[in-house]
Amino acid sequence: MMRATLVMRDPRDDSSHSSRTAVILAGGQGTRLRPYTVTLPKPLVPVGDRPIIEILLGQLVRDGFSRVIIAVGHMAGLIEAYCGDGSRWGLAIEYARETEPLGTAGPLATIANQLPDSFLVLNGDVLCDLDFSAFLSEHEQHPDSPILTVSTHRRILCSDYGVLETDSRGRVTAYHEKPTYDLDVSEGVYAFCRAAAEWIPPGEKIDFPDLVSTLLIHQQTIIAREHRGIWLDIGRPDDYERAQELIAENADRFPSPLVGAAATDRRPVGKVV
Repeated sequence: MMRATLVMRDPRDDSSHSSRTAVILAGGQGTRLRPYTVTLPKPLVPVGDRPIIEILLGQLVRDGFSRVIIAVGHMAGLIEAYCGDGSRWGLAIEYARETEPLGTAGPLATIANQLPDSFLVLNGDVLCDLDFSAFLSEHEQHPDSPILTVSTHRRILCSDYGVLETDSRGRVTAYHEKPTYDLDVSEGVYAFCRAAAEWIPPGEKIDFPDLVSTLLIHQQTIIAREHRGIWLDIGRPDDYERAQELIAENADRFPSPLVGAAATDRRPVGKVV
């Protein structure tokens, strides 16, 4: 039976784009998607005919990434059983296991010494058509040498309520009926310097807003890079429903990563870092 070669390398060797590293954050409980996530971890929830994590792996393969570390916690065994060591996709997949929840940024502290100088981090519930390699390259080549680059998306958020503006004495100065707000929101995709991960206290529960606040307090440079293409957060029920339509309409943008064994074959166990 033919299988793709398992690629292993020195994680600090960034000599070519073909050796890029990505970290997928897949430890959350997916509470917003219940009841779907009662029996499945969120990264294995299907979008079209594939789990969202397989769609992400396909994009990473397409964009020249060869090493993926998946940070797992809730229902970790199911994710590890599905993804295996990544050899059927031509990837080297490793796992960072949480024994207790560490938040969205906390898992990076446990693997900081296993990471190259620059790497990609993405949430395990993101559906977007961002070119991950180009995004990481822009981070590496930015003239301001940012410690962190955040991919953003412009979203119009609508309030369900009438909103009052008041002065310091509580007097109403304006009333807006169900206003809309044009905001730049984080896509859950980040280009990291390893130095940014070193600001995360090992073993503590830290979310990305906490990390960003810490970096800004210490005058570290963070860049926002707007992505104007497709982006959905499938952890939101509305986005999840839209994703089913979008994946059917844009199948060419979300390639299947399968290059080795058939999906029904036994998957070798991935390395735990």
